[in-house]
Amino acid sequence: MTSALAHEADPYILPTPTPDSSVVLSQWINPGNTHLNSRYRDAVWSLAPLIDNPGATLISIHWKNCPAPLRDEMKLVVWSLINGERRPTFLRTKGLSARGRGSASTMMQKYCEWFRLARWLHQQGITRLVDCTKDQWQAYAAERRDEGISRVHAEMVFGYFTDLWVYDQLSARPAGISCPPWESEGMDDYLPAADGTDNAENSTEPLAPQVLGPLLIWALRFVNDFADDILAAWAEQRRLMDVAASSIATPASRTTLKEYLLPLIDSGAPLPAAHVKGRLYLARDYVAAHTGATHAQIERLVKLHNIQNLVLERPAPCPLNVPVTGQIEGRPWREHIAFSEATTLMQQLGTAAAIVIVYLTGMRPQEVQALRSGCCPDPEPTTDGTEGRHLIRTYHFKNVLDDNGNHTSAGEIREVPWVAIAPVVRAIRVLERMVPEDELLLSAAHHDVHRPGGKQSQGAMRRASLNRRIEAFVTWVNREAEARGLLDQLIPEDPFGAIGMSRFRRTLAWHVARRPGGLAALAIQYGHMRTVLDTRTSSGYASRSRRGLHSVLDVETALAAADTAARFRDRTAAGEKISGPAARRAVTAAGQAPRFEGRLVPKTFAKKATAFLARDGIVLYDNPDAFLICAFKHDNALCEPEPGATAPRQYACTSGCGNTVRTDTHARQLRARADEIDQLADRAPGPIARKLQANAARLRETAATHDATTQTIEALT
Repeated sequence: MTSALAHEADPYILPTPTPDSSVVLSQWINPGNTHLNSRYRDAVWSLAPLIDNPGATLISIHWKNCPAPLRDEMKLVVWSLINGERRPTFLRTKGLSARGRGSASTMMQKYCEWFRLARWLHQQGITRLVDCTKDQWQAYAAERRDEGISRVHAEMVFGYFTDLWVYDQLSARPAGISCPPWESEGMDDYLPAADGTDNAENSTEPLAPQVLGPLLIWALRFVNDFADDILAAWAEQRRLMDVAASSIATPASRTTLKEYLLPLIDSGAPLPAAHVKGRLYLARDYVAAHTGATHAQIERLVKLHNIQNLVLERPAPCPLNVPVTGQIEGRPWREHIAFSEATTLMQQLGTAAAIVIVYLTGMRPQEVQALRSGCCPDPEPTTDGTEGRHLIRTYHFKNVLDDNGNHTSAGEIREVPWVAIAPVVRAIRVLERMVPEDELLLSAAHHDVHRPGGKQSQGAMRRASLNRRIEAFVTWVNREAEARGLLDQLIPEDPFGAIGMSRFRRTLAWHVARRPGGLAALAIQYGHMRTVLDTRTSSGYASRSRRGLHSVLDVETALAAADTAARFRDRTAAGEKISGPAARRAVTAAGQAPRFEGRLVPKTFAKKATAFLARDGIVLYDNPDAFLICAFKHDNALCEPEPGATAPRQYACTSGCGNTVRTDTHARQLRARADEIDQLADRAPGPIARKLQANAARLRETAATHDATTQTIEALT
């Protein structure tokens, strides 16, 4: 048993919490975080004190989901997960990407798997974590593996179970959880068989062109043409509702109410109506604002004259007294804006502005969610009197780490601001009119008018809410287009499923950049290119001579990459098939790459070569030693390239990499090389011969895998 002295000497051991202990210790809470902290005794633990990203969903742990006999022990381990740091000695065994502490979302993934294990143990009659021995680990791992999860997912899940053992050791009162057997035996035997489906490629599908076209047209139409009308209607609706809320019952107000409604009832005229949760009712706020009557006075009159049934028989819109200036196809888009639709139109306007920003900048959704009023100030005039560019300054969150290498939920200001084109600036200006100064542009408190207050109204609208609003926007647009006979402007259903915020960035990269001349099109359409940071310069050793050498290398590398793309085009045009996780991306890269018919290189080509190589993910590198083409994407590479590198470490090419591409020519070369190795094996001593034969067998197996997974270029485009 660990002694108290040992605990004091070990900075990683956590104290034993009491029922009144905070769930999140103060050292992990940023000063600006105002979320309430739970107590250890609570049945629900909030992880909100760890979440500073305004667009992130707030996470809670519900202890009812953990079996009661295992709950006390599991609470200690989860508390250690929330407040502990994994030891550096353990992290060194897990690679460069391992962190001492994870994000709240990563913690959620871990404790959910731990709860799942606890429920399984409970079903087996096990009520103590110490009784989860090697046999239980093996049985549960086999059951979890056979549920159909992928090899990559299984490896991640089993890593979470290792963390259950690791974090238990950080407690001053450990439960004695045993180390999972894969930590000593290796994980490979516990994982599902590799079937070629796991790779590091971005699986997010871009939006279909027939969807994106009309969607963007309508979003821009809202921002450019309808915004003034909608904002004026929203202000007028708010004013009328404030008037209605402040009404005081008087004999005069009752008289005015009767003079307003009774003539309509007696004459058979339509009555002012509003939809509430899908049903028609008398528009009480509208009537109250125009008569000064209270809701109680209106309700008595409704019951006395059976007005509700009359409203269903002859409803009338409640036009707001605001001008309509926007047009569709040269005609006013509305005769008037009704009182009951102002809220819906306001929400559609906010959604449209979000679509314009996320697509026409290429920002990640969480970056758009973090935008605040004032993020895109009007530029100062330049020295020559021309207007400067609009720059958007926002936070980014991906791979943002603190000084200890741990995830920083609050993110950090993006070093290079986005350059905003005119439609984006207009969309930002519209959102700035919808929220107070310095507020989040997509503030949940100001956009979700149906559910004000509550924890989900803090920060920005969540991505799931924005995704639902996009679908609602599509529904509204299609209903409007059908009513106006604009059938060519309908937004069809996307073949790959629901439209979501994350698909716009992928669409920018795919539907534009993949076409010949796509980079120039991006520069024109989006007003900015992805800024290429020269890591050699930022590393502080870019002297003139050094830079000159790198310029020469960039030119030669770019020419070689262009030749590789040309050969790839020629092979596929001749009917060769393609395999590999990056096959589709390679087709895109080959379509964009220029063909150099000679070696006459002007002095201006060096910068072009550097820019060409900086197109992460769409530059092809031939690797004849590995019998493949590398469609180099830095984040996918298993060759561990240096930060900022634009080319692979070809001598460290690793099988299973998500950048791999092969053609039928490579398969023939693999078999030819295998035959050569077999000839060498025939003349080599026994042990060496066996190694050579095994190598030849691996090459033939790789060629066979290519044959079994090939696709034509037509299938990939």
